[in-house]
Amino acid sequence: MRTKIKITITLFFAVCITTFAQLKNNPDLVEDYMDMGFGLFIHWSVDSQLGSVISHSLVGASDDYIDKYYNELPKTFYPDKFDADEWARLFKITGAEYVVFTAKHHNGFCMWDTKTTDFNIMNTPYGKDIVGQLVIALRKQGLKVGLYFSPEDFSVLRRQGHLISRKGEMSSVNKNPELLAYDKEQIDELIDKYKPDIMFFDSFHKADIVKHVHKKDPSIIVTRGEMKTPEQSIPGGAMPGPWETCMTMGTQWQYKPTNENYKSGSELIEKLIEIRAKGGNFLLNIGPKPNGEIPIEQEERLREVALWMYVNEEGVKNTRTLPTIIKDGDMWFTKDKKENTAYVFITNQQNWFKGFRRNFLLKNMKATKNTKVSVLGQSDLVVEYWPENTPTTRFTQHDDLLEISVSRAQRLYNNKIWHNPIVVKITNVEFINK
Repeated sequence: MRTKIKITITLFFAVCITTFAQLKNNPDLVEDYMDMGFGLFIHWSVDSQLGSVISHSLVGASDDYIDKYYNELPKTFYPDKFDADEWARLFKITGAEYVVFTAKHHNGFCMWDTKTTDFNIMNTPYGKDIVGQLVIALRKQGLKVGLYFSPEDFSVLRRQGHLISRKGEMSSVNKNPELLAYDKEQIDELIDKYKPDIMFFDSFHKADIVKHVHKKDPSIIVTRGEMKTPEQSIPGGAMPGPWETCMTMGTQWQYKPTNENYKSGSELIEKLIEIRAKGGNFLLNIGPKPNGEIPIEQEERLREVALWMYVNEEGVKNTRTLPTIIKDGDMWFTKDKKENTAYVFITNQQNWFKGFRRNFLLKNMKATKNTKVSVLGQSDLVVEYWPENTPTTRFTQHDDLLEISVSRAQRLYNNKIWHNPIVVKITNVEFINK
């Protein structure tokens, strides 16, 4: 009898351990995530008032600085210009499919109405739930909701009397049971209140937090914590998905009012192209001002991306890496995830005036009798103010090369030069290994 009981108990625990070990991202949701291609990251916390690096100024800080940070900063945080609907409309027009917001960074400040700590947005002069407002606004625009959460919490270390450090032994949830329990309580609160689609866990160690999320809600995709999320860099070559590069517009994640150097809109677009050609998603960061406005320098770049995506998003979304090549000279490639349709991103074309034609040679594709070529966004029928110009996109199949002839016909800027990449769509094409 004892032997049967022992066997039953052993089998029960074996099943439990196996089930727990299998708690991972749902493969169908992973495919959907890879289809999206482009998302926006938002770093915003109470120390945006200082224009400092988010949270990290607490590491190595004096007791006086730490006390002022936790006791005084919340008293002056008043983002009265925050308009969740305005943000969401802007994010939608960029072509982004999802938005990841910093619900809690390493400093422990919670941007939602939480019962777990007084160090939160409700105990500021603003006194309204930022996360809750943004979630509603994003969903109204059909955008997926992602929440960034730091399991490493400096406010807990401070309360426990430990040194504030990301590398200290007690900063790890693996070594600090009280911190782990606190994090799980907050994660449960976020999931119950806001039903996020995506969660991003930023810490060196995560204990069983990822599996805890999957057990509580299998419909959530975990990015950092379960997939590669290179920060401020792009892998050297194609990588099997899913993966995601997260990158700042300038040099800092949070709002930096001085000494900032922004990437141009063209640079950001070309990074998106490179990331998609290599099989990843691009999570582009912005840092709102303390009053809740998006800095004009960041808005300008988002709107430049928006125009480009409005024309060319077909080559970005629902695409995968080309099986034969990702780049050739100034051309990057993606393909439709189901069809033999290629997208050719033609970059680095200086002074390409409206209505003028250029030819390009492709060595890893071969046309078929059903092949068609076109430029995304344009009709190929007319060049404004130049009626005798026929801008039809053409192709010629040579023995070893596919030649495409492209006219930049659509007028997007008044100066008749469009300095961002053009995307050529080639359908029913064969891919050749060379």
